[in-house]
Amino acid sequence: MVRTAQSIRQSVEALAAREPAFARVIEKHGIPEPRTSEPGVQTLLRTIVGQQVSVAAARSMWAKLEAAFGSPPDLERLLAASDEELRAAGISRQKAAYIRSLAKLVLSGELALDELPADDEEAIALLTRIKGIGRWSAEIYLLFAEGRGDVFPAGDLAVMVEIGRVMGLSDRPSEKQLREMAEPWRPHRGAAAVLAWHHYSYGCEDCSGVKAKSRRKSEAPL
Repeated sequence: MVRTAQSIRQSVEALAAREPAFARVIEKHGIPEPRTSEPGVQTLLRTIVGQQVSVAAARSMWAKLEAAFGSPPDLERLLAASDEELRAAGISRQKAAYIRSLAKLVLSGELALDELPADDEEAIALLTRIKGIGRWSAEIYLLFAEGRGDVFPAGDLAVMVEIGRVMGLSDRPSEKQLREMAEPWRPHRGAAAVLAWHHYSYGCEDCSGVKAKSRRKSEAPL
C-alpha cells in the first residue's frame, strides 16, 4: 500500500534495504508524502478530462462539466448527451467518446470499479477497455486510488529519467529495460516510482527540458 504515511514509509524503507541507491535518495530528500486519489469513476472521468491540457484548463473543464451534468457528473446523463452538449461543457469529440465508453462500461456492469481483480495485470486489462485509458493511466489509478504497492508505471518519463539518474545510468532506460531492472524490487515497485517522483520534485540543474515534456505524465490524476 502507498496511501498512508505509515505504509509509504514501510514500502520505501523495505525498498531501500534492497537497493542502496534508493537509500541515498531517502537520506538526501527524506520519506515522500503519500499521494492519493479517490477510488471510483470520478477519478477516471477527471483523468479523461485532464488529458493533454494544462491543470488550469482541466479544472475549468471539470467545473463546466459539473455545472452541466451534476456534481459529480451523472453517468446516465453523460452517456445520453450529444457531442454538442458535451462540447458546450468544453469536452472535445474525442474526449466525449472516451467519457461515453467509461459510462457505458460502468452502467452496464462490465466494469465494477469496486471489484477490480486483485491481480494487477488483470485489473489493468479491464481498465484499459475504457477508450482513452491506456496502461499508464490504469497504472496511475491503481497506484494512487487503490494504493497497490507493486504497480509500476515504467512508461512514465519522469520515472525513467529519475531512476536512470538515481541508478547512475549513462542513458535513460527504456520502459522495457526499466521493467526488467525493477524485477528485484517486487513487491515494492510502486514505492520505486514514488521515490522517483520524489527525487524529480527537487529538480536538477540539467533536466528542465524533461520537466516540460513530462509534466502531464508524472503526476497523479486531478
